[in-house]
Amino acid sequence: MPKDAVAKAPVRPATREKREQILKAAVEIFGNKGSTNGTLADVAEQVGITHAGVLHHFGSKQKLLLEVLAYRDQADVQNLAEKHIPGGPELFLHLVRTAIANERRPGIVQAYTVLSSESVTDNHPGREYFEERYTTLRREVTEAFRELCAQEGVTEPDTIATAAASILAVMDGLQLQWLLHRDVFDLGEASEFAIRAIVNGVLHPGPSLSSYSHAP
Repeated sequence: MPKDAVAKAPVRPATREKREQILKAAVEIFGNKGSTNGTLADVAEQVGITHAGVLHHFGSKQKLLLEVLAYRDQADVQNLAEKHIPGGPELFLHLVRTAIANERRPGIVQAYTVLSSESVTDNHPGREYFEERYTTLRREVTEAFRELCAQEGVTEPDTIATAAASILAVMDGLQLQWLLHRDVFDLGEASEFAIRAIVNGVLHPGPSLSSYSHAP
């Protein structure tokens, strides 16, 4: 072992369990109050520890916030064998499955929606995370479209980049509507409809909306 290498001690089960409890509490607090109004004291009270106890496990509110976002990502892939989202056309099915899974975890969806909206504000600690997330997802969805077009014998259209951004936008937008009106529509069903419509719009583009206008 190199002399400058430092062996990491294994995380004790009790420590891992306490961190999990803090993360779950933070998901709820930040989801309900936002990252600005939600405090470490709120998180600590919900877990039944002190403010210092939260800092012991996560160091700062900013680090806890980033860990909440990472926790959300881990929840997306925890049931996948390879622990990361699939590539190619299978990605579209994964996005639908994620929407269906999100119906069973409204707290995580709420925290993600609130934090992603807040991230556009100045100096928000999650700004870099969301910029990288959207950049990565757009690239992966774009690649999935390219593979699908090749499989279907479709000449790669110039709408792929727009379609990739649209899929991400419609998923996040549907989550927001669902949080406000959960009894109005099914999140998984609506997400599948929208994703299928966008995919078909790339593979089998129909007439433009202007063709339906009867204006003189």
